[in-house]
Amino acid sequence: MNKNKIIELKKIANDIRKESLLMIYKAQSGHPGGSLSEADILAALYSYKLRIDAKKPLWAERDRFVLSKGHASPGYYVTLAMKGFFPKKELESYRKINGLLQGHPELNIPGVDYAGGSLGQGVAFANGIALAGKLDKKSYKVYVLIGDGESQEGVVWEASMAAAFYKLDNLAYILDKNQVQQTGTTKEVMDIGNAAEKWLAFGFNVIEINGHDVEQIVDALDKADSVKGKPTMIIANTVKGKGVSFMELNHKFHGKAPNDEEFKKAMEELNKVRFD
Repeated sequence: MNKNKIIELKKIANDIRKESLLMIYKAQSGHPGGSLSEADILAALYSYKLRIDAKKPLWAERDRFVLSKGHASPGYYVTLAMKGFFPKKELESYRKINGLLQGHPELNIPGVDYAGGSLGQGVAFANGIALAGKLDKKSYKVYVLIGDGESQEGVVWEASMAAAFYKLDNLAYILDKNQVQQTGTTKEVMDIGNAAEKWLAFGFNVIEINGHDVEQIVDALDKADSVKGKPTMIIANTVKGKGVSFMELNHKFHGKAPNDEEFKKAMEELNKVRFD
């Protein structure tokens, strides 16, 4: 990948962070921590990898994306708006009564393939889409983004067993391993241990990367395409609240909107980010 494309993806990720915080600040509700940690992954998926068409959101041959950690919807909504699935002005409707964009993704939103809610369910849902693609002899790929706190859910492991059993090589899990959940660090609450060894044991192709390095993310997505006979797990090591000093690895900003002073400081920091 050339330098200009790398810089472009970095800028997109930073814009996702800024717009996500703006949405959450205006609504005084939402989840900043996970939206900030997933930004680089979403930038790489939507501006490099996914085969999609905003003018045809239900195109049968499109690649599918499932946001299993549905509470991190601000980053997802910003990404969809940036790709033209709906007007950017709709971001102002976030968590408003009768607004298009609610706390968790819903299927009436153009570009959304999964109505996220209870954690862990999106992984099983993604399995189903991938298996349907196999049965229908479709060429689309399925990508599902999960959290490390979410991976404490038993359904994640049941789904992983099924994905490997059915040899879903058109499926890639991406673990946003941001180290923090609602009440503390994942190690304190329920340590999932060595994630790579676990998914290897289930029969996955496992790739471990820095989830804030767009070059590594892109490379991992490309490698997942070439794997046959098994699903891929991309373990993206990230930082909760990435890009905002006082939010980084701070569980208090899992689901807390910034106040006036915090928002100003956060935007100042994000506006100073360098891309070279």
